[in-house]
Amino acid sequence: MVKLRLTRIGAKGKPCYRIVAVDSRKARDGMYIEQVGYFDPMTNPETIKVDVDLAKKWISNGAQPTDTVRVILKKAGVFEEKGE
Repeated sequence: MVKLRLTRIGAKGKPCYRIVAVDSRKARDGMYIEQVGYFDPMTNPETIKVDVDLAKKWISNGAQPTDTVRVILKKAGVFEEKGE
């Protein structure tokens, strides 16, 4: 099963995350299929960069976003307000 989830990058104490499509059995920072976006929680306000078309493609093909990624994608405008 393919999931959209976060993989950590950045230095110790200064995390940044990639939003990636990955097989759910792989390790958190293991090999991923494709990078969908970027999330930096350390900036004020948070930096969110998402390829909306690519994210929609993965979701339409059955990829399941994790709860955290779902919130980030909603902020980025991937999901419509009237349902998903």
